[in-house]
Order: sequence, then C-alpha cells, then structure tokens
Amino acid sequence: MNVWRLLLPRGAAARVLAALAAVSPVAALADPVEDFYRGKQITMILSAGAGGGYATYMQAFAPFFTKHIPGHPNIVLQNMPGAGGIRAMMFLSTVAPKDGTTLGFVHSSVPFAPLYGIKGANFDPRKMSWIGSLNTSTAICVSWTASGITKWQDLFDKGYIVGGTGAGSQMETMPAMINSLFGTHIKIVSGYTGGADVYLAMERGEVHGRCGGLVSSINSTRPDWFPQHKVSVPIVVAMRRNALFPDTPALAEFAKDDKTKQVLKLILAPLGMDRPMLAPPGVAAERVEALRKAFHEAMADPGFIEEAKRIDIEIDEASGEQVQTLLEDAFTMPPDIVKAANDAMNLTGATAQ
Repeated sequence: MNVWRLLLPRGAAARVLAALAAVSPVAALADPVEDFYRGKQITMILSAGAGGGYATYMQAFAPFFTKHIPGHPNIVLQNMPGAGGIRAMMFLSTVAPKDGTTLGFVHSSVPFAPLYGIKGANFDPRKMSWIGSLNTSTAICVSWTASGITKWQDLFDKGYIVGGTGAGSQMETMPAMINSLFGTHIKIVSGYTGGADVYLAMERGEVHGRCGGLVSSINSTRPDWFPQHKVSVPIVVAMRRNALFPDTPALAEFAKDDKTKQVLKLILAPLGMDRPMLAPPGVAAERVEALRKAFHEAMADPGFIEEAKRIDIEIDEASGEQVQTLLEDAFTMPPDIVKAANDAMNLTGATAQ
C-alpha cells in the first residue's frame, strides 16, 4: 500500500484519486499555443502594394490559415511596400512584436539582399522563422505584344523598357542580370509602387513590360492577358523551359560556361520560395512549429485548393524547413559566385529607399 494512503482518513484516498482523474485529462489537453492565440489578431505584413498578386494570394489564403491555427486568431493584412520589399523586412526584423502576432508575406528576392550587401538590408534572414512558401515558380520577361517586343532577339535589337519597384526587387535585378550575362539592351524605369502599377504602366504604354514577372501574378490580376494574347513572353528566366511556353527558350540555354550556370542558379534561388511567409526572430519555438503545421494543413485544405483554382492562382508548397535550407545554402556559396551574381544584378552600391 502507498504511504500517502496510510496517512489519509478512510475514504479520502479514493476522493483524491477521483479528483486527479477528473483534472488530468483537462491538463493533458491544454494547448498553450491555442490559449495564446484565442481572441487575438495576427497582423500580416505584405511587402507589396494593395491590388497586386501578393494581396490576391493572401486574401485567398488567410481564411484557411487561421482555420488551422490553434485558437483561430483573426488575420488582418497590412501593405508595407517600399525599397523593393526591404522596408517590410526591416520592420519585421527590428520593430514587429516577437510573439507571433505579426507575420510577414514578402518578396522572395528580399531575404537575399544582405547576401549581396545591399545598403539598408540590415537583417539576417537566417534568424527569421520561415513558415513556408505558397508557391515555387518560373520567372518570365513579359511584354505588351503591341510594343513589338515578342522574341528573345528583340531584347538585343529593340529598346525593351521594363518597370521596376526599387533596388533588390526581382523586377530590377533580373533585367540587370540578363543585360550583364547575356548582352541584352533592357532599360529599367524604377519608382513604381508594386507589380500592379507596372502592369498599369504596360497598359498605358509607359513601359513595354516587366522582367521578373510571374505567370501566377498575371493570371490572378490580369486573367485576360494570356488568353487574348495581349502580352508575349520573349524569354523564360529559368534553368529549363516552362511547359506553358514550350516555344520560348529558357535563359540557361544561352549560358556559355559552368560558372555562368552557377551564377544563374544562385540568382534564381528565390524562385524556389516564390511566396514566402515568415515570423520575426525570437518567436517561441512552439508557436513557430504550430504556425508551420497550420500552414501545411491550410495548403492541403480542399477548400483552399478549390479557391486557388477559382481565382486562377498557382500554388506549390515549400515548407518552412525547405525555405530555411535554401537560404542557408545560398549564404554559404563561394564568394566569387556571390560577387559575380551581385555584379550581374547591378546590386553593388544599391540602397534601400
């Protein structure tokens, strides 16, 4: 017989056991993450302006994401464009609460800005907690068909003018890289707020197109462009051709040596995490784990898959661990490859504005 039973009055031991049996299941089911998020609000910081592809993705995803987060917090979107996405990353790194109530949905190129020494990118993306990415993608150079820029050779022979949003954004790094590595003559007009503004500029005839554009972004915001042949794709910015544009060459087809291919692979690394979500550094590990689990479950939710089809956005999950590994690999690339990529994208001396 246990000693504590001997010390209790007759019948008291049974009452204690009954009380413990009643309390234990409740204690076992207690979820500190659920307790934390219940009744709270998550602010989702978007590094892009309103009305673009990022807003379209997150408006579709947020209801399913919160459905799978313990406690089901409300999610409010906050647009924070600027400096090609660096403004939002700096906010998430230094100012945002570190408790999991503020998350980021950022341009995939921005986490690589510190690797290339962009001024103003004073953050370490490896210290962030990456929740996952909604898509992996192939970038394209897209042009307004009426501009006459429709083929790869036109990027050499004609004055292809593209819009950009600031140093570090793919809309500026990719055309600069193509010019540097392949000798094209692409002119970049900077200063647009976001991708949606560049699309408007294409429609108005201010610019011919956009390099670093994504099929998913166009389909979600300009669904008539491809079916009605309003735009053309002179080059696919990738290591291999895209099945959607089988007659359009991939940029890697024109790489002359292995070093150029390595540089191109590093430059294109952000496409493996096309729509990444992150938590600021310092968020408790159990909350990060719960957010990653909720992200995966939301991506697999039949309701979200159906909604993505309905609004014609591409989804292809990359886990938080995969995004973290991709960044770690990029930040351990040989210095000569990083420098060559930096020079090709014309990032040296770039500043956040």
